[in-house]
Amino acid sequence: MRMRDAVAWHRPLMLVGATCAALVPIGVIGILADPRTLLGAPLWMKPTKFAVSIAIFCISWAWLYAQVRARRGRIRGVHLAGTLAAVMLAIEMVVIAVQAGRGTTSHYNVTTALDAALWTVMGVSIVAAWLGTLWLSGALFAVRGLDPARSLAIRAGAVLALAGMALGFLMTSPTSEQLADFRGIAGAHTVGLPDGGPGLPVVGWSTVAGDLRVPHFVGMHALQLLPLLLVALELAAARVAVLRDPRVRRDLVATAVTGYAGLLALVTWQALRGQPLLAPDPWTAAAFGALVVVVAGGAVLSVRRTRELTPAG
Repeated sequence: MRMRDAVAWHRPLMLVGATCAALVPIGVIGILADPRTLLGAPLWMKPTKFAVSIAIFCISWAWLYAQVRARRGRIRGVHLAGTLAAVMLAIEMVVIAVQAGRGTTSHYNVTTALDAALWTVMGVSIVAAWLGTLWLSGALFAVRGLDPARSLAIRAGAVLALAGMALGFLMTSPTSEQLADFRGIAGAHTVGLPDGGPGLPVVGWSTVAGDLRVPHFVGMHALQLLPLLLVALELAAARVAVLRDPRVRRDLVATAVTGYAGLLALVTWQALRGQPLLAPDPWTAAAFGALVVVVAGGAVLSVRRTRELTPAG
């Protein structure tokens, strides 16, 4: 595939995605060169992480828009929805970078009039980007002629990504501690403790409290991981005979979708109860074990059931 073909998928989304991708090495340089920290992390870590995330998001949706257009799905307003999402995400990226440059936080910050105005702009842009993505997701259900497994992977990935984006709104409500002693921050990533405590490398997810960024991340990236699983199954079909049956691939993708949705629900439940991702209590660990058993059993049954339905030669 030529670069020109990729750019043509959806030009505004690809432009924002490519720009954010180009910002990543600049952000890395900032992390290495600027010793300042914010909430216990390098000052430029957050803009760099968002640049990576927005780049992946925009390029993924540009490709999905191309699928809608190529299959002649119902595309009325879809290009505009993609453009809206691209513009709003670009605004969010600018606000994050500006606030980092000022040495302060971008999210939930209403400390000064300027901070509050920038957070309001960001909040509006996030809602508008979600609505644009919702319209794009709806268009995927109008696409016809896709392989059943491919159709399921794309549509389910989009729906779970929408859910993951929506879970981000859980972080925007002020905590009881913030309301009791308001200091200009209304909202938090962590549950049970203030933001800025010990966290996992790079992602920064709390290692001592629940962290709502975990389900937000898990949900959003269903958009990439489920289609990638489908691609892996399609490639493996060249060597694994059973995977050549479209029913097997469809059922395996359905099992993966069920497991992914269960995982998203599980990490959301875990975070809301104030538990760190890597320190689950016995109930969370048991639920995860049950989920693994269900997914493994579903995968085995998908293969066996299809074999039983195949007429003997």
